[in-house]
Amino acid sequence: MKKRAFIQYAALLAAASGAGLAHAQTTPIKFQLDWRFEGPAAFFTYPAAKGYFKQAGLDVTVDAGNGSGGAVTRVASGAYDMGFADLAALMEFHANNPDAPNKPVAVMVVYNNTPASVMALRKSGIKTPADLSGKKLGAPVFDAGRRAFPIFAKANKIDNVTWTSMDPPLRETMLIRGDIDAITGFTFTSLLNLEARGAKASDVVILPYLDYGVKLYGNVIIASPKLIAERPQAIKAFLQAFAKGSKDVIAQPAVAIESVKARDGIINTALETRRLQLAIDTVVNSADARAEGFGQINPGRLSLMASQVSDAFGTKTRVDPAKVWNGSFLPTVAELDVLPKK
Repeated sequence: MKKRAFIQYAALLAAASGAGLAHAQTTPIKFQLDWRFEGPAAFFTYPAAKGYFKQAGLDVTVDAGNGSGGAVTRVASGAYDMGFADLAALMEFHANNPDAPNKPVAVMVVYNNTPASVMALRKSGIKTPADLSGKKLGAPVFDAGRRAFPIFAKANKIDNVTWTSMDPPLRETMLIRGDIDAITGFTFTSLLNLEARGAKASDVVILPYLDYGVKLYGNVIIASPKLIAERPQAIKAFLQAFAKGSKDVIAQPAVAIESVKARDGIINTALETRRLQLAIDTVVNSADARAEGFGQINPGRLSLMASQVSDAFGTKTRVDPAKVWNGSFLPTVAELDVLPKK
């Protein structure tokens, strides 16, 4: 009996040791979203909920955000290891903080095209970008579309625009009330917000930056220099799990949205499913994304964007495209084959 008890005790010790080793090998990753738990957040909440990150040896915490600029600075500060942010915001941070020791870098493209657009009500008479000259536009000061508007204006010869600033929840309300002539914002955000405030989709004129000469990249996954230096394999594992989850999200948005609902129980499931589908159709599974490959970047297009952002944002130094992008952690071509053919 003593021998048997010893064997059982030894087995328990071995199991405990194995569990401890597995736990020690799990890498914690704090991840900062660009915005609230809305439809597109499913790209991150779904692989977390399905256990894809855990299967990759990661303990990923996904937190809501309040703008791309905030996501960049929080990763730069070390408060977060990785994040989701507009590439233009990341470029601006690099160029305005040339001596900062911890500048995050982009490691994967998610929105191959910027979701930014100008939106107006049809009754305003605005039909084309040229009609915006002399008009009053509104957006929060940190809005990606507003920040990039000089690029849009230059491409479409728009001048004499005046701006009204407001908090994000008031943007669409002020357009509906007629306080401003048009707004900038992410199409899949502002269009649905306008509908929620009583506008019909047919009442809204949408002028996507992409369709009018502005081919900026949109949101990217960013990583801290510390994580890159100390745990590069964790980044590779994260992106592999993310790609696996993205394929599921694109194939079944209505299923994936449940993972967002689990994080914010008061969301309108039908509305957020539509928002997610709009994001997929317009900026994730876009023609440019299919041509360049999911997650990847075109060097020439990146260089052009760096120059455009330097000019439009009036940065302290010029954006160096080589310093904002690191594609060495990307999954294999087979793993990145997540976009359905059109």
